[in-house]
Amino acid sequence: MTQDRLTKATVAECALRLADAEGLEAVTIRRLAKEQGVTPMALYWHFKNKDELLLGMVDHALSGVRAEPGTGDPWQKRLRTVIETVAGVLRDHPSLPTLLHAVDKTQTESFNRATNDTLALLSDAGFTVEEGYWVAMHLLNGCIGMVSGQPGCPPTVPPEQAAEWLRQKRLHLESMASDRFPLMVEFAASYRDEPDVEHYYAFSIDLLVAGVETMAANRRA
Repeated sequence: MTQDRLTKATVAECALRLADAEGLEAVTIRRLAKEQGVTPMALYWHFKNKDELLLGMVDHALSGVRAEPGTGDPWQKRLRTVIETVAGVLRDHPSLPTLLHAVDKTQTESFNRATNDTLALLSDAGFTVEEGYWVAMHLLNGCIGMVSGQPGCPPTVPPEQAAEWLRQKRLHLESMASDRFPLMVEFAASYRDEPDVEHYYAFSIDLLVAGVETMAANRRA
């Protein structure tokens, strides 16, 4: 890529791809410059140091997360859309949970905009601003846990080893003492087939939304 076509977005996207593939520690200005075919100085034009680069990665990754307050949809529908979007971003970028804990998210435009939008819709649900922030952070961490707990093989397991990993996991659970852990032994059967990942995400998002809806309903009651 030529220097004149280099933008903050292209650098951040390249850095995210590198972090997803090799881990956050692989992201350096020198490595990115090599990936982009430019000199390190060309990147410093957009990011003065690695701290700025990490913030830029977060800002870019969350740029599509919006609560869309002007749609006229009820807050429940808008909240579900936010959760689905965040979960989708986390699925696309497995490095993002580590990245979110490595930086001050409130220094990024996209995080602040998404949070402010979410606080507005939670206000429509009857929560105070402080309570809304607690809910928003709970939902963010819920999405992180949802993605990290995705059924099936961990993302670090090569595809050609997936079947064996699942078999070993099933055998381990089946070997538990059935008199002490009967339901864990029963759960072993879920590793016989490929998990229905999309059903898992739909179920998990339902769970998060239902918790907020129930609290909001109880407050109104």
